[in-house]
Amino acid sequence: MKAGSGDQGSPPCFLRFPRPVRVVSGAEAELKCVVLGEPPPSVVWEKGGQPLVASERLSFPADGAEHGLLLSGALPTDAGVYVCRARNAAGEAYAAAAVTVLQPPAPEPEPQAAERPQPAPGAGEGAPVFLTGPRSQWVLRGEEVVLTCQVGGLPAPTLYWEKDGMALDEVWDSGHFALEARRAEGGPGASLALRILAARLPDSGVYVCHARNAHGHAQAGALLQVQQPPESPPEDPDEAPPPVVEPLKCAPKTFWVNEGKHAKFRCYVMGKPEPEIEWHWEGHPLLPDRRRLMYRDRDGGFVLKVLYCQAKDRGLYVCAARNSAGQTLSAVQLHVKEPRLRFTRPLQDVEGREHGIAVLECKVPNSRIPTAWFREDQRLLPCRKYEQIEEGTVRRLIIHRLKADDDGVYLCEMRGRVRTVANVTVKGPILKRLPRKLDVLEGENAVLLVETREAGVEGRWSRDGEDLPTTCQSSSGHMHALVLPGVTREDAGEVTFSLGNSRTTTLLRVKCVKHSPPGPPVLAEMFKGHKNTVLLTWKPPEPPPETPFIYRLERQEVGSEDWIQCFSIEKAGAVEVPGDCVPSEGDYRFRVCTVSEHGRSPHVVFHGSAHLVPTARLVAGLEDVQVYDGEDAVFSLDLSTIIQGTWFLNGEELKSSEPEGQVEPGALRYRVEQKGLQHRLILQAVKHQDSGALVGFSCPGVQDSAALTIQESPVHILSPQDKVSLTFTTSERVVLTCELSRLDFPASWYKDGQKVEESESLVVKMDGRRHRLILPEAEVQDSGEFECRTEGVSAFFSVTVRDPPVHILDPQEHVFVHAITSECVMLTCEVDREDAPVCWYKDGQEVEESDFVVLENEGPRHRLVLPAAQPPDGGEFQCVAGDERAYFTVTITDVSSWIVYPSGKVYVAAVRLERVVLTCELCRPWAEVRWTKDGDEVVESPSLLLQKEDTIRRLVLPAVQLEDSGEYLCEIDDESASFTVTVTEPPVRIIYPRDEVTLIAVSLECVVLMCELSREDAPVRWYKDGLEVEESEALVLESDGPHRRLVLPAAQPEDGGEFVCDAGDDSAFFTVTVTAPPERIVHPAARSLDLQFRAPGRVELRCEVAPAGSQVRWYKDGLEVEASDALHLGAEGPARTLTLPHAQPEDAGEYVCETRDEAVTFNVSLAEPPVQFLAPEAAPSPLCVAPGEPVVLSCELSRAVALVFWSHNGRPVQEGEGLELHTEGPRRILRIRAADPAHAGLYTCQSGAAPDAPSLSFTVQVAEPPLVKLVSELTPLTVHEGDDATFRCEVSPPDADVTWLHNGAVVTPGPQLEVAQNGSSRTLTLRGCQLEDAGTVTARAGATATSARLHVRETELLFLRRLQDVRAEEGQDVCLEVETGRVGAAGAVRWLRGGEPLPLDSRLSMAQDGHIYRLCIRGVVLADQGTYGCESHHDRTLARLSVRPRQLRVLQPLEDVTIIEGGSATFHLELSQEGVTGEWARGGVRLQPGPKCHIHTEGHTHHLVLSGLGLADSGCISFTADSLRCAARLTVREAPVTIVRGLQDLEVTEGNTATFECELSQALADVTWEKDGRPLTPSPRLRLQALGARRLLQLRRCGPSDAGSYSCAVGTARTGPVRLAVLERTASVLSELRSVRAREGDGATFECTVSEVEISGSWELEGRPLRPGDRVRIRQEALPLQMCRRPPREKTVLVGRRAVLEVTVSRSGGHVCWLREGVELCPGDKYELRSHGPTHSLVIHDVRPEDQGTYCCQAGQDSAHTQLLVEDALPPQTDPHSPAPTDSPDRGLERVGQR
Repeated sequence: MKAGSGDQGSPPCFLRFPRPVRVVSGAEAELKCVVLGEPPPSVVWEKGGQPLVASERLSFPADGAEHGLLLSGALPTDAGVYVCRARNAAGEAYAAAAVTVLQPPAPEPEPQAAERPQPAPGAGEGAPVFLTGPRSQWVLRGEEVVLTCQVGGLPAPTLYWEKDGMALDEVWDSGHFALEARRAEGGPGASLALRILAARLPDSGVYVCHARNAHGHAQAGALLQVQQPPESPPEDPDEAPPPVVEPLKCAPKTFWVNEGKHAKFRCYVMGKPEPEIEWHWEGHPLLPDRRRLMYRDRDGGFVLKVLYCQAKDRGLYVCAARNSAGQTLSAVQLHVKEPRLRFTRPLQDVEGREHGIAVLECKVPNSRIPTAWFREDQRLLPCRKYEQIEEGTVRRLIIHRLKADDDGVYLCEMRGRVRTVANVTVKGPILKRLPRKLDVLEGENAVLLVETREAGVEGRWSRDGEDLPTTCQSSSGHMHALVLPGVTREDAGEVTFSLGNSRTTTLLRVKCVKHSPPGPPVLAEMFKGHKNTVLLTWKPPEPPPETPFIYRLERQEVGSEDWIQCFSIEKAGAVEVPGDCVPSEGDYRFRVCTVSEHGRSPHVVFHGSAHLVPTARLVAGLEDVQVYDGEDAVFSLDLSTIIQGTWFLNGEELKSSEPEGQVEPGALRYRVEQKGLQHRLILQAVKHQDSGALVGFSCPGVQDSAALTIQESPVHILSPQDKVSLTFTTSERVVLTCELSRLDFPASWYKDGQKVEESESLVVKMDGRRHRLILPEAEVQDSGEFECRTEGVSAFFSVTVRDPPVHILDPQEHVFVHAITSECVMLTCEVDREDAPVCWYKDGQEVEESDFVVLENEGPRHRLVLPAAQPPDGGEFQCVAGDERAYFTVTITDVSSWIVYPSGKVYVAAVRLERVVLTCELCRPWAEVRWTKDGDEVVESPSLLLQKEDTIRRLVLPAVQLEDSGEYLCEIDDESASFTVTVTEPPVRIIYPRDEVTLIAVSLECVVLMCELSREDAPVRWYKDGLEVEESEALVLESDGPHRRLVLPAAQPEDGGEFVCDAGDDSAFFTVTVTAPPERIVHPAARSLDLQFRAPGRVELRCEVAPAGSQVRWYKDGLEVEASDALHLGAEGPARTLTLPHAQPEDAGEYVCETRDEAVTFNVSLAEPPVQFLAPEAAPSPLCVAPGEPVVLSCELSRAVALVFWSHNGRPVQEGEGLELHTEGPRRILRIRAADPAHAGLYTCQSGAAPDAPSLSFTVQVAEPPLVKLVSELTPLTVHEGDDATFRCEVSPPDADVTWLHNGAVVTPGPQLEVAQNGSSRTLTLRGCQLEDAGTVTARAGATATSARLHVRETELLFLRRLQDVRAEEGQDVCLEVETGRVGAAGAVRWLRGGEPLPLDSRLSMAQDGHIYRLCIRGVVLADQGTYGCESHHDRTLARLSVRPRQLRVLQPLEDVTIIEGGSATFHLELSQEGVTGEWARGGVRLQPGPKCHIHTEGHTHHLVLSGLGLADSGCISFTADSLRCAARLTVREAPVTIVRGLQDLEVTEGNTATFECELSQALADVTWEKDGRPLTPSPRLRLQALGARRLLQLRRCGPSDAGSYSCAVGTARTGPVRLAVLERTASVLSELRSVRAREGDGATFECTVSEVEISGSWELEGRPLRPGDRVRIRQEALPLQMCRRPPREKTVLVGRRAVLEVTVSRSGGHVCWLREGVELCPGDKYELRSHGPTHSLVIHDVRPEDQGTYCCQAGQDSAHTQLLVEDALPPQTDPHSPAPTDSPDRGLERVGQR
């Protein structure tokens, strides 16, 4: 194969081909492919050999290398083969795919097989399409499940099923699965049903049906969930019984988790059939919920994940697995580690309705602790949705506009990741929402479930706003499922389930499966063939990649480091690289790699290099150039390779050695450029005489030329290029400039389409290329559209001339004018131009001149004069001049009052050294006042200033002191304004430290915590771990000026903790950690020693520790040892010893001496003594036996396990041939069954193999026996007292006589002595041996005799049940008990303490009951502690008696108490001792006796009674005494909502507004209004309002139909019914007409006032009706709106609260306007405007310092002003025993503002 030139890049290559598409008529068809190339190719789609053009139905989307064809509304005519053709400079490639358009299936009966038309070969074929997919199902265990699907496609597709990604035959227990092939309905295709008989719990999962044919693959899935039936006994006998969590046989594992963290338990279970899994907690079955997730991971493990663990989650978790073969359990004990710093009141679970709100509230220990809110793992920031409020220690989160996705787990977190958790349940149409996100691996199945409140409803599934196909959706009852089988990256996005207005959303993320890049090509070889070419060959990689791939060939010039791509090809084989592929001559190397969508393989370098020479070709030749005179002419051409060339001009060679040159002096200049393959010649600023010049280029193999043509340049406009808009003021100079491309070229000017004429006011000039139009002094009439026109081109100018803007010179600020009745008021406004027009406005209406208002002009000054001002003349005046305004506020007051402000008593609160200003405003500026303090006239001084400014009088205290508190009066005549000043000390602030301090100290070190205050005399309190500290020897509190110290002179580890220095308004935090000094072992230096001792013997292990008081523990083989008679533990100074007085071999082992920080190991080995033969009673004498008689040789060793070696005449003895070797404990026996002469000789028994080992020899002689002899000797016997002893011997011949002797005396048979004979055997039995029976027994036969010793041992008195260690409390009775093996005589055992006999003590008593011996101690004391022993002559047992001091115990603990708000709670606690002093605390704060807290003690019982409790008093109640602490929970529940003030009957006049009002006991409660028993809903005429605890029903424009009974209900409380009576409207005359006298020609005015505004009247003159005309004017107007109740002059509000200003006007429906600093306020999030009848309110939310200022309310001609002051919030200082206020938030804030 031959490749194109390498410098052109690579030809197009398809990485992914378009696939055939089969769609139904009217559907959408899309073809996609991925094509690469260098440069990127252009793509054209064709059909039938003709290129396709984009239209309404046909588009060609492209995204990088991906190209597509999208066909909308496919028609049968659109079917066919579509070709994608890609081209670039390096080559061309194409790919084709077929589009098949099917007709929709018609509901016709299926024809018979013989009648069914057979499709033509190749016609209508396509990939499988699911006509109906499987449906998700929820069934009970044991039910039958059938999953069906119908697939279309030709040829008929092959169907198969999978479960959870595995083929059905790979599922462990698939015997109850059955596949049923069915014929597809409605046309060609296939159907395969999966039937599951008697579904089981493990059958739950995702089932996917795959359809595949030659044209493609399709799949559809469904979810199956098998649930446990409610009835417990299974009907199937093969089913296992219901799971029973059996008691665990071994201790469970322990798992610790910090509070707020997640705990994850994983259980991997195997079994066949597949086991069923159940999780249990504390014996109760667990169900999944928000914080308990149960799932199966990808490895098959069963996982239980407990989110955000709380203390209530601790307990035993059990995973129970069962199948028909049995069951198994796995358990873990969960412990939740609680933080030291905890929430005072944790969050509580809340519920809310969709589109409503939810409020979460908790309390932190200190108001300075910052908190953060989370929804699960997502941090929540303050916004309109999530309102976050901090009030002291209360933290509140308000969730607005609840929706289904707000359902979940919410957390409030403070420092140290201490969390409190609560569930928020959103009630709506959707019960179970989608997870917030779902991560799925590419190729896996994605399942999403939603549960709705109503069954059978239809929801909508969508992804990124587009509906999902119905084949992947299923619904059954309340459950809705979306199953996406084999997800790809295209499936990722935001998936939403919508049901009406409710919706839930999840983020589906598809994680790509990591693929390995393809392997490299193999067998790469280079062949140098013809001249200037090279042949490269290679083989495909092994194994071949699974995805499409290409080969990329690269070259490198020898000596260079850069590799450059030559081209890409699809198939392996051979490729020929010519010299044209390289840019320049040189030696080149080549390499190749494999590239696919999964990456690139390593490069394979071809061995060797090749010399290649490029051949130049003309790629783009020279072209004739035509330019205008004076422009540059550029000639360029492109070659196929980089090579030098020569340029010629008119046959003359141009020098290429210089970048710029000149043909000849003064002639044409030129510049030669070469960039890669491109050559350029630039002729600069050519002239007309250069026209016709011939330009040529020459290089090896290429020659080309072109001509130069120069034209006369046309004129064009250089500037401006676009239309210019200019604005000027009158008398300003205007210059319009137009620049042409040619010098002195004529141009004309036009204005508004008319040619201009020059004059003194318009001048036209031309200067070279520039043409100007000048207006020396522009006028307004000069505005217009100007045009500079020349030879078909024009420049346009839009000129606007305006008068200069008018500016108001005075006043610059808002002017407030106060006057009294009948006084002349003059408002003056000065502008900067005399002729400027000025308009006056009053309250937004333009003012007209009249007798009462006079407008004057005097040059630039304009005046508005009120000659005799009246109170209605007051208001807001504006002087408007152009765009500027001057504001005047005129207030006309009655002369009856001198003091305008304040109208009431003013309270001023200040801190010491603060500046205090008392202001009094008068109605007249010349009035004099008198200031007094507490009745005495004040005297001006540096510390008290009196100021006077117009009508304002001030008393200023520059630095107020505590003694300045008092009542100040501003007096004038009989009037006075009162000011009450209260001065307090400034709040205490902690200067140092500002941040939390962490200290780490060593035990016994002095620890000093220091805090510096802003005031020296400020008191502080110190707390440790929430409890106030008390001064002692171990804790010293110091005060030095502003410094406060807490000193721990010798800190101990238990002194560590969190310390708080509380100064009331501020706190400092210290964290102290005290660590003990390391306890080290200083000797021996080695950490491990090997020691060897002899046994028995004394063993002593010794080590030295530092410090000397360190405690050590001794261990032997891992077990801690205790002191006993056989093991002594010693401690003397720094030395620690372990002594074994009589060590035995079994005492060998590993001994460890361990301190808290170090340990030393002693490896002790004990060597046993050498084995010895125990000396026999007499030396072995030669043994003479007769042939055939048995021989027994025996000896006894000192060790039972020792090895021995027998030898006969120096040769080892072998068993067999009549010889036997036996071992009986320490005895070794050699037995000869029948002696013969060969057995005679010396027998030796040697212990060990060493030559010098001990041995014992026997001489055996075999000879003819005498006539009578003893064949066997007597054996020594040792028996216990009371046992029988039997001696046995044998004689020969058997009838020989044997004489028995006992201690030398002949034995006489009797009851105690029995003699028996049995053949040759003779026996002597001694019955019931006593100690005195011990001695020698002899048997004599003939001349031979044999003797043996009888030993009678006393019976041992051993302990069968030994003493046990006993631990007792001081004052208890203790009994030590042992049991012996036999009943001993009196005094056989004795009791010891510390190795000594027991002292005489009446509290000690000893008793024997058969085998049982007891020691009883009544009322043990601490002195009784020690080691007690019981011993007999043969045994001894020891035990330790430990006596602990009497401990305080709780006999009856505290119990949780739940009460209603305002009630009393009583706590009782019974202790084991009387006279115990303890402390009661609530939430960690100590309780003190008071009016609401009663504490008393009666004997063992302690009582606490709390009364008058509020919601804030809920918390932990604890009692602490010494180390004992007992706690219980106090829960104060909100009192049920009651109606405090009920409804009242109303009577209203028709057309008026009726308002029903009631007051509840709580602000947050929903009420229901009813009329005549039917509920009411809001409407334009009917408004339902909630103002704090007040509930109002407002009915506007009442009519007769509104009369009736009204009632209001909240919970079980109800008020009403009350009656509304609507009276017919009647009008009455309030003021009658009065007689008027007038002169002829003057006007006469008659006035009357009626009670109703809407009533129209008629006027009559002497009975004749009057009509408006020239002489008669009739006017009807409402009375002016006035304020009946005004807001306070001054109002103080804390930061973060809300302020409420309220006014009442003279009638309902009147309009009021609220302003701040003269600017009208608009309703929004910050300001809320309320109206209720004649009452109007302004609510300012979330007050901030910048909200401080003057607020004004205008009602008609009346207005009222309020000065709003904003203060920082003070820390709450409340009595901890008093109930929290229960007022509504609005009322509480209002009280603060009006203090």
